Parts: sequence; C-alpha cells; structure tokens
Amino acid sequence: MCRQSVAIYVARFNQGGLDHLLDRRLPPGRVPFLTEEQQQEIRQLVLTTTPVDAGWGIASSWNTRILQSYIQQTYGVSMSREGIRKLLHRLRLSWTRPTYKLVKGDAKRQAAFQKELEFIKKKLITENAMLFYVDETHVRAYQALRTT
Repeated sequence: MCRQSVAIYVARFNQGGLDHLLDRRLPPGRVPFLTEEQQQEIRQLVLTTTPVDAGWGIASSWNTRILQSYIQQTYGVSMSREGIRKLLHRLRLSWTRPTYKLVKGDAKRQAAFQKELEFIKKKLITENAMLFYVDETHVRAYQALRTT
C-alpha cells in the first residue's frame, strides 16, 4: 500500500471514525462522460436505428467513428473511439455484421420482362445488329457491402 493511500485512510478515520472510513457511497473512479439516461439513449439508438435513419450519412450500421460525431453534436461531449467502444461493451453491445434478407421477385414484372426480351429478340434484332444487356441477377443491395 502506498503512502498516499494510508494518509487518506488516516484522515478519513480522524474525521469520523471507523464508520466514516468504511463509508463508500461514492463509487471509485472518474465520473462518466454521459449520464445513465444518455447512455441508455445511445443503447436504444444503436439497437433500433441505422445511421441513415438518424440522418448520419449513408452507413448501414453504427461504428465508433459515427457515434463519436453523434455524441459530440448531440450531447456536446468529446469521447475517444476507444472510450465509446468500452461504453458499448458496458452496455452489453457487441459488433456483429449486418444481415441481409433477399426478397422474392415480383412474378408479374419478371413475366413482363421476359415477354419484352422475347419481342426484342424476334422483332428488333437483325442480321447486322447485336443485343447487349446486363444481367443484374447477382447484383444485390447487400447492407454488408459498401460497394458493389
């Protein structure tokens, strides 16, 4: 035990005896940058919205860089990205990759496209003409991807 700790304990004992020495109403450590209410607001924000929904760019999921600017602008508190990561960990949040869900195609639109394509093949393509088209079957709007 260091000399400073002993001096603090002796001073507390001299002020109010053993009861005052053992009284630990104040938690040890620094006061948090954000109040408990603000921390719960951040938790709900991360769980229920995306940055796009909140008007913070085009990212599909929250990250420490976006949260850092959000906290600065909303609460006027400057926090490091590591501090935000630790806050999220204390709030029992962890990083997971966004999931995506493929939706079924519209059968009517698919049939109309096939009919139009057959018409183009039969009526508009001549001996000197070539047909080029791009098949976008495998190009999807995956949230997990930033570019396609």
